[in-house]
Amino acid sequence: MRRREIRIAGFGGQGIVLSGSIVGKAASIYDGKFAVLTQSYGPESRGGSCRAEVVISEAPVGYPYVINPQVQVILSQEAYREYGQVGQPDTLVIVDSDLVSFAPHVNPRLFCIPASRMAQELGRPVVANIIVLGFLAAKSDIVSYEALKKAILDSIPRGTEELNMKAFEMGYKYDSGHTNGG
Repeated sequence: MRRREIRIAGFGGQGIVLSGSIVGKAASIYDGKFAVLTQSYGPESRGGSCRAEVVISEAPVGYPYVINPQVQVILSQEAYREYGQVGQPDTLVIVDSDLVSFAPHVNPRLFCIPASRMAQELGRPVVANIIVLGFLAAKSDIVSYEALKKAILDSIPRGTEELNMKAFEMGYKYDSGHTNGG
């Protein structure tokens, strides 16, 4: 039984918990696997630290907490300080390059995307998390592209489908052009 783990970390107001929920829904409802979401956030509704962790398995999940993430999505400097160096050398790390500064390191699976800037270009900063989910679909097989797309459409407010699908596709088609912090 293959257990897959993903951690999404940033600050409140970035859609961290929604992103984790979307990944869990994509895995469980649309990819036919089992998934568990745990979340942690500070008392502030915006600006405080926030984390969503999803465990995905082909069998019922016995232990719901992330032990060794295969994927980490890091959307704030504080989250990078806490989790950026955590994980195995083959852990896929995705960072929002507009919000996270880091020294290059030996992780060959570090990918950057300027999701915040891309969302600003769309005129809606709130879709940065959806852009990141598109990028996640392009860089990882933790959940399928189609499942993520369907889970996003099931999770967003009515009337925002076109904007969110445009954001998702922007992230999916983004070519980071670099890894390893370079």
